[in-house]
Amino acid sequence: MIAESYRQLARAQKGHARGAPAYSVYVNRRIGRVLAACAYGIGLTPNQVSVISAAHSLAAILLIALAPVSVVTGVLVALLLVLGYAWDSADGQVARLRGGGGPQGEWLDHFIDTLKIATLHVAVLIGLFRALPEGQEVLLLIPLAFGVAATSSFTAMLLNDLLKGKHAVASTHERGGGSLKRSLVVLPTDFGLVCLVFVLWGWTPVFLVGYGALAAVAIAFLAMAAVKWFREMGTLGEVG
Repeated sequence: MIAESYRQLARAQKGHARGAPAYSVYVNRRIGRVLAACAYGIGLTPNQVSVISAAHSLAAILLIALAPVSVVTGVLVALLLVLGYAWDSADGQVARLRGGGGPQGEWLDHFIDTLKIATLHVAVLIGLFRALPEGQEVLLLIPLAFGVAATSSFTAMLLNDLLKGKHAVASTHERGGGSLKRSLVVLPTDFGLVCLVFVLWGWTPVFLVGYGALAAVAIAFLAMAAVKWFREMGTLGEVG
């Protein structure tokens, strides 16, 4: 049954949005497909899968904030975040196997995503506060800025889809049109890279370079995307 569910999902895979980065499309979705087939095989509902995703992410976030800053902690955090992200992909695929999801499941999925994004960078701030030598407190601005950029971007994307739906305009995801080349170009914006960068957590200076680079990309992306999204919203009244 699990093998057949996997094949069914593989056949039913939809195209990806133009802005979907490579890890999410080519790695996370495929891991999620395996998890979805297993979850469906043992009778889990999409909401239960969403809770499993949340549990993995929450465990990772608590380790970042409270556990010793070490190589072992970093590897465990990265593994938990990667699994949490994959289970996040699996819930929608389980819903597809069961004939479609509903507003309640979609709300739960987005609520968990929002909570994860908001708390992850706060946890990094707490972890770095414990690990950084005295006099380097200015580096705590990195997770603060990253958290603002990531939360604002995710909220804006949800709002974009909401307003487009209100005006009967297909969302970016619904329109599809993604390609391997474009996915690789936007790879630095992928949440999957945020998950993986915690492998460096035990080497604080190196982690700060990688995490800081991703933060800079997130801020630049928000600055450029906000202009584009604002212009798009200006055309919705004309379409409606």
